[in-house]
Order: sequence, then C-alpha cells, then structure tokens
Amino acid sequence: MRIIAELPHPEFKVSIFNMNQKYIVKIEQGTLEQSYKMDEMDLTDGVNSIFELLDEEFLKTVSTRFAEMRRDYQNAYFRYNY
Repeated sequence: MRIIAELPHPEFKVSIFNMNQKYIVKIEQGTLEQSYKMDEMDLTDGVNSIFELLDEEFLKTVSTRFAEMRRDYQNAYFRYNY
C-alpha cells in the first residue's frame, strides 16, 4: 500500500492510498479513523475523482460520525470502569 495523495483539511488528516486496484481513503481525527475503499474501475478520473467525492457535504457527515464514534467509545469506557 502506498500513499498517493493527501487532502488538506482543518479538522482531519485525509490520506489516499493505492493498493490492489483499489483506492483507500483514510480519514483520521485524533485516535479515531474512518476508511473507505473504492475500485479504481469505478472512478473515471483516478485520484481526481476522489477529490470530487470528498465534497463539503460528505466531510460534514464524516465529522458527525467522528463525534458519534467518540461518544460511543466514551460510553463504553465509562461502562467498563464503573
């Protein structure tokens, strides 16, 4: 797996990888991570298509999902310790 691009964003680290005819988009925020896999054949313009997919609306849902993930982890951690 090799990194082929990074997308600057103020809230996340967004890395795009290429492996086995797939693009893998990895979005990190602190200790949390979301990843999305896409077949190369499904994208007409290669990595440029990924930049188009990662629009403002999509990144808003990513942010919301990170908040949900953090809350889920905190709730589980609280149940474990108390």
